[in-house]
Amino acid sequence: MPRLLRPARVLLLGPPGSGKGTQTERLLKHFEIPGISSGDILRRHIKDGTEIGQLASSIINQGKLLPDDLMTKVVASELRRRHWLSPSTSWLLDGFPRTPAQAKMLDAQELEPANASMNLVVELQVSEDAMLERIANRLVHVPSGRVYNLMYNPPKVPGRDDITGEPLSRRPDDDPAVFRKRLKEYRASTEPLVEYYKKSGDVLWSVAGETSDVIYAQLEKEVVRRFGERADESAEMDSEAAGSAD
Repeated sequence: MPRLLRPARVLLLGPPGSGKGTQTERLLKHFEIPGISSGDILRRHIKDGTEIGQLASSIINQGKLLPDDLMTKVVASELRRRHWLSPSTSWLLDGFPRTPAQAKMLDAQELEPANASMNLVVELQVSEDAMLERIANRLVHVPSGRVYNLMYNPPKVPGRDDITGEPLSRRPDDDPAVFRKRLKEYRASTEPLVEYYKKSGDVLWSVAGETSDVIYAQLEKEVVRRFGERADESAEMDSEAAGSAD
């Protein structure tokens, strides 16, 4: 059973190296809410050879970016498939929307008609120096997507994945010059998206910090403030047992 008392439909925004993936994983695990990644969905459509997948594959093979309406269809089809277009559902979106056009399409065509609009958009604010340090110390296990950091989450055996023992590697774009280019592109595309959500009432919330732990502590507190949290059942049982023992 989800731990939140009220439905939470959440989007996390953060530049490369901001720790968005880490925050997403911790939120999903702690609050036991489901999430979907637009990248994972798209890859599945392409692998399964669906109509959407074939169209996306042909565009990607031409070296072009997927149009906003196609990306909206990709995510909307998954929301419908999982029966999440409902005011009673909780979920977290990862990687979509990325532009105001995508956000407007998703809201107007899918979320608003279902009374299931996003009710928390989190903007992660991390200094450029902290992000550069993070990517400089990042290692990944490509087959699984597991991410390590030499500073605060190192592998048990240097250079090896904890689960499989397979070698770890660096992402090709984990390079300072590439990072600065990606950061510039992110800001150009995302700042208008932040402005869009600023106009959507008390939906946008910004959080700043130099480490993932500092940010997550604030993030968890804000989620609980907005949506409430069920008491830990195991803790309640322990308390009741202690009381009856007295």
